[in-house]
Amino acid sequence: MLTTVFRPLHDRVVVRRIEAKDKTKGGIIIPDTAKEKPAEGEIVAVGSGTRDESGNLNPLDVKVGDRIIFGKWSGTEIKFNGEDLLIMKEADVMGVVA
Repeated sequence: MLTTVFRPLHDRVVVRRIEAKDKTKGGIIIPDTAKEKPAEGEIVAVGSGTRDESGNLNPLDVKVGDRIIFGKWSGTEIKFNGEDLLIMKEADVMGVVA
């Protein structure tokens, strides 16, 4: 978890990337220069949601701890307390891994 309280606004979520494996199933070691950034992560913070036209709060579908799949170019990379994180809108999340 984040050591300092950080709450994203509205429909944004903070994601920690889940690192890709260093070996293939066949045992081939993948060098760092050939690795792609993983498109899978864990949600570490969520915003409160969006408001509709009548002012009602619509909460997000995802929650802290969910493993998600997101688009390759989704989000904005930040460094918070020495940790590399992503901030993205909930719409950039493609799905939750069960």
